Amino acid sequence: MADSTTVFDLIRHGEPEGGPMYRGSKDDPLSDAGWQQMRDAITEADRWDAIVTSPMLRCVHFARELADRYQIPLHSDERLREINFGDWEGRTADEVMASDGERLSRFWADPVNNTPPGGEPVTDFNKRIIGSWHHWQQELASQNVLIVCHGGVIRMVVADVMNIPLEHAFSGLTTPYACRSRIQVDTSGYGRFQSLVAHGAFKALHP
Repeated sequence: MADSTTVFDLIRHGEPEGGPMYRGSKDDPLSDAGWQQMRDAITEADRWDAIVTSPMLRCVHFARELADRYQIPLHSDERLREINFGDWEGRTADEVMASDGERLSRFWADPVNNTPPGGEPVTDFNKRIIGSWHHWQQELASQNVLIVCHGGVIRMVVADVMNIPLEHAFSGLTTPYACRSRIQVDTSGYGRFQSLVAHGAFKALHP
């Protein structure tokens, strides 16, 4: 096994058109405010060798802009789509709480055993996200990589890195719009080691 250090910056998309809601697979583009949030989260000190993005409009449009600016490869991965919230999609948290509050509370307390009505099971969601995460660790080893994705995706990746039980992966981490996370993956003959370097609205850090 070749020794390598790979640094991943994950960034959640900015505010989409329509504002905050359980959006999931609802494919809205970024609002003007969302574009500004994303651009504000990037600094002149940032350096990446490649960008990986969710194909959803609120991610891929900004990822393409950055890839063109830096003249680096852009990879779109269907597995990085947000979790499907089923019947809750297109509704605000207050609307869901008013009509389905008990089930919503159970979901946040234990999403593994409380799938939203008509939604994607968290175990299935986790499987496809971690499959993507491990794939890009191998495919882009030794590079600095930006992943443009969703709040749920970041939660799954951080849970994998920090060994957080899946039951607590949603409630245990906040992921506001344009939130960034940095993860370092070191691979050697002794194995693969993942570490969370930073999370939140932080300025660029040098690997």
